[in-house]
Amino acid sequence: MNILFVGDIVGRPGRNAVKALLPDIIRENNVDFTIANGENLASGIGMTYEKYREMTEVGIDYFTTGNHIWAKKEFWPYLDDTAINVIRPANVDPTLPGRGSVIIEVKEKKLQLINLIGQAFMHDVGTNYFDAIDEILKNSEADIRIVDFHAEATSEKAILAYYLDGKISGLIGTHTHVQTADERILPNGTAFQSDVGMTGPINSSLGAKLEPYFGAARYGQAAKYEVASGPVTFNSTLLTFDGNKVTDINRIHQIFNN
Repeated sequence: MNILFVGDIVGRPGRNAVKALLPDIIRENNVDFTIANGENLASGIGMTYEKYREMTEVGIDYFTTGNHIWAKKEFWPYLDDTAINVIRPANVDPTLPGRGSVIIEVKEKKLQLINLIGQAFMHDVGTNYFDAIDEILKNSEADIRIVDFHAEATSEKAILAYYLDGKISGLIGTHTHVQTADERILPNGTAFQSDVGMTGPINSSLGAKLEPYFGAARYGQAAKYEVASGPVTFNSTLLTFDGNKVTDINRIHQIFNN
C-alpha cells in the first residue's frame, strides 16, 4: 500500500497546483490513499465546502486540519457530518464540532487517521496531546495508524514521534509550511518527518504576500493575510507499506508555475 500526505494547501495557487500535479503523482507512484492538510484551502485561512469538493474531485481522499479550521464558521456544521472527509485536532475543547480521528477501510486494511495539535508557541489552542493520543490508541483496532501533528516546534514533534514509536505507523508534522529533510523510520518502525511542508506560493511567508509583513515584523503593525502569487511549491510525503509495516518514507517535491 502507498499512502501520500500532501502538505498544507494554501489558497487558490495551492489548489491549482494540486489539480495540475496530483493526478500524475498518484498514477506514477501507485498511490492508494491521499491525505492532505486542508486548513488553508480557502483564501489561505480556513475551509469552505466548495473548496473541499474542488480538492476531493481531483484525488484528495481525506483532510486533516489545525488551528485555522475554526476561521470560517460556515464550515463548522460540516465537521460533524460523517459524510465529509475532514477531521480536526483531537486535543481541543470537546464542545467544538468535529472529530479528532477516523477509521477508513483501504485495500481491506483499517487505516486510522488521527489529528493532534501542539502546545509550544500555539497560544493555548490545544490541550494535552499525550492524554488525547493515549485515549485514542487504547481502544484502537486499526491495522495502520497515521498521525498529523500540527505543531510549531520540531523538537515537540520529535518528542511525540519517539513516544509513539512502535504504537503508530507514521507521524507527519504540519503547520510550519517548511518541508524538512529529516524523514526516517524510527527504531521501532514508526515513520517520521517533522514537517511535510506546504503546497503554496514559494515567494511568500507561509504562503502569504510578503509586503504587509515587513511592517508587521519591523514595527509591530497589523497585517492582513493575503495569499501570494507566482510559482508554487508542491510538497508531499509518500509512505510505502508491506502489510501493516512501513518500509519506506520519501519526500516528493515539485514546482508548479501558477
